[in-house]
Amino acid sequence: MEEYFRSIKFLVLICLSLILILSLVSSNYHGLASSDNQEPLKNMTSTNDTNIVLVHGTGSDGSAWSKVIPILIDSGHRVIAAQLPLYSLEDDIDTVKRAIERVGGGPTILVGHSYGGEVITNAGYNNPSVIGLVYIAGIAPDESETGNDFFEQLPQEYLRMVNESIAFDSKGFSYFIPEKLHELYAHDIDPAEAGILAAVQKPFNISTGMEKSGPPAWKQLPTWYQVSENDRLLPPDIQRNYAERMNATILSLNSSHASILSHPDEIAQLILNATKDITR
Repeated sequence: MEEYFRSIKFLVLICLSLILILSLVSSNYHGLASSDNQEPLKNMTSTNDTNIVLVHGTGSDGSAWSKVIPILIDSGHRVIAAQLPLYSLEDDIDTVKRAIERVGGGPTILVGHSYGGEVITNAGYNNPSVIGLVYIAGIAPDESETGNDFFEQLPQEYLRMVNESIAFDSKGFSYFIPEKLHELYAHDIDPAEAGILAAVQKPFNISTGMEKSGPPAWKQLPTWYQVSENDRLLPPDIQRNYAERMNATILSLNSSHASILSHPDEIAQLILNATKDITR
């Protein structure tokens, strides 16, 4: 009988140990969760308290940052790549504002590629968490400007290539024709990689192009701008005009529009330089 009770006590100790371990695991899991209804993301190895929110443009989704994200995380930053719905400018701005909250609400740099530049221009305005803006071959409108204003600036050669490369679905959403995307958007990456980019692209509501941009955050904050010198979608001269208008620190790369895929090391370094310059 004494042996029986010793066995019972042993089993009870094992059960209590398992319960303790499971409670610790559960606590750690919830502390790292990142959904809108849970605690902000935390990186316990972070050596820099500047958060980074990456914003994709049209012709892609958040996975377009896949080569840049590991470099930023390895440098100790908390990072989120926002997934824009691309239904309206207002919805996309709200999505980025929620991403700023999710990443912790502390000092945050917004990074916008292509149309994502228009989104961060608005999402960063009067936002106390945002301390800087980085544009990657991005649109950077002033107040009351629209996406359609950008297309009116395009030289005829560019406009022809864009028109030949875009199709529309039955609800009026635009997308890049897969076989054309490589030539227009990402001609300096592997064709197989461009095929993946075409497959994951999110259709863009063309009515967004008629929405007027609000007061620009670039009039309030320090800015950086990467110019893609071989861009066939957004002419380099227009990119430089945006950069010079906001007095941005400029990095020029011999890149297509998809510089975040073809030059991820340089793009990541530009973002890291921005975080260092702001926090000095």
